[in-house]
Amino acid sequence: MTVWDDMVGQDRVRETLTAAARDADARVTAEAEGKEPPAASRMTHAWLFTGPPGSGRSTAARAFAAALQCTSPDRALGGEPGCGFCDGCHTSLIGTHADVDIIRTDLLSIGVKETRELIRRGGLSPAGGRWQVNILEDADRLTEGAGNVLLKGVEEPAPRTVWMLCAPSLEDVLPTIRSRCRHLVLRTPPVEAVADVLIRRDGIEPEAAHAAARATQGHIGRARRLATDERARARRTTVLKMPLRVEDIGGCLRAAQELIDAATEDAKQVAEDVDVKETEDMKAALGASAAGRMPRGTAGAMKDLADRQKRRSTRTQRDSLDLALTDLTGFYRDVLVLQMGSGVALANEDVRDAVDRIARASTPARTLRRIEAVVACRQALDRNVAPLLAVESMAVALRAG
Repeated sequence: MTVWDDMVGQDRVRETLTAAARDADARVTAEAEGKEPPAASRMTHAWLFTGPPGSGRSTAARAFAAALQCTSPDRALGGEPGCGFCDGCHTSLIGTHADVDIIRTDLLSIGVKETRELIRRGGLSPAGGRWQVNILEDADRLTEGAGNVLLKGVEEPAPRTVWMLCAPSLEDVLPTIRSRCRHLVLRTPPVEAVADVLIRRDGIEPEAAHAAARATQGHIGRARRLATDERARARRTTVLKMPLRVEDIGGCLRAAQELIDAATEDAKQVAEDVDVKETEDMKAALGASAAGRMPRGTAGAMKDLADRQKRRSTRTQRDSLDLALTDLTGFYRDVLVLQMGSGVALANEDVRDAVDRIARASTPARTLRRIEAVVACRQALDRNVAPLLAVESMAVALRAG
């Protein structure tokens, strides 16, 4: 097993990264031996991974980081960096390598303060590895000010520092940053390849694996969750019933409220899993008494924690809603497939009766307008429109077609 095995359906990107890791290894080896590094190199200091959700942007970045830190003795015999077994590969992949900094956020944005700390760490020399690697998994969530701060680190990197930024598209990154990065585009993995990974790596039954991969249209993370989490399947069932429930205004409003309630419940479950422990750990660190009384001067720290947890809950709710809207788009995509007589396989074969019913009761033009209504709802949520208002508006638009 090499570090590249989890890059499903990304052969071209894998070849590019393998070649760059090989050149990077040659450069480090030459410098260690006091020789001149190769003049031509496919390695560069900044990389930008883009691709649709589920394409494996962060997986590719982690695999590349592991290959750069690979210490396998087989490299001296012509083996490619990224063996997957050495300490450098293993710790990089699981996120414990001292010289691989993986930055992700559970909030709505990444601010200037966090980015300045990232730049500071990025300027350090490798502590024990071969490169200082900074992986920013949510580069699209940088505020404009944070992006300008990051630009300084990207355009003037330390000699052994590598930046890896992940974003859905080029437009999600400042032009000044993306112009200084080597750009790699990942594609949505084939359904069969995703199902194979679920069977081979997660031990999921073939029938369930293929159903989950087909329903999520190649999104590995969502497919794994759908195949293993009963709550995820229940939420998807609720979402896919929505097109049949918008026959009158009352049905529209009830369906919208149920969608919001499901997203809120997701956020609540995350809070139960994370917030309670986080709060208790903070109280213990600040020296709370056995009775729960907090020392003087700690109210500000507790308030900052509460604010962070509130922002995290907001993002969790937004992410859950976005996932539901993605499922809804997939439903109407299937409706359009039947209406156009296409031979493309349905993503939601398990609710084919509902898809067929909507397809026979409408036209392709109405289906396209309904897809546009779902897209408009996602855009409204991005603009911070009240979630219930945005979803109610979408539900009414679905009814009108």
